[in-house]
Amino acid sequence: MATAKKASTEAPEMKNNHNAVESAIEHTLFSTRWLLAPFYLGLALSLGLLLIKFGQEFWAFAQNIISLDLHDVTLGILGLLDMTLLGNLILIVIFAGYENFVSKIETARHAVDRPHWMGRVDYSGLKIKLIGSLVAISVIELLKDFMEANTHVSDGLKWRIFIHITFVVSGVLFALMDWIADKRHDVDMHA
Repeated sequence: MATAKKASTEAPEMKNNHNAVESAIEHTLFSTRWLLAPFYLGLALSLGLLLIKFGQEFWAFAQNIISLDLHDVTLGILGLLDMTLLGNLILIVIFAGYENFVSKIETARHAVDRPHWMGRVDYSGLKIKLIGSLVAISVIELLKDFMEANTHVSDGLKWRIFIHITFVVSGVLFALMDWIADKRHDVDMHA
């Protein structure tokens, strides 16, 4: 009887030790999300570098505006637009990625100018926004190439067209996969 009592007191103690180890592992794993924070800070700094490059391009464009024809003005504006879309893409990844994978941005919770999508874009939405931005950037690059192209289509332009079509098809497939997953989720919820 003494051994049965001893065994019954050891079992809860072993279970408590197991729970403590499991809890420590889970806490450590959950805390590793903070290892992503420097990545998002790096992206924020790269946004600053892109701003410097944008200013440099804008200044060079503005200095020559009088001597440029409409074709060159259009190309210059497309270049600035391209950098702006890239900046938007970086910002989307910073906000949505940080809020989905690291922590909520409490500073922006009650800000009047907080983007309406912030805090609502999940991983699936982030993929769609990312591919949409890549398609938009690709379109601008293609438009610039078409405007600069002579009478023939170069191999480089063919590759850009192929890459653009790949982005578009990928975007459609991502959206389709998310739509199918949402439909399955809805069916599972109603079953």
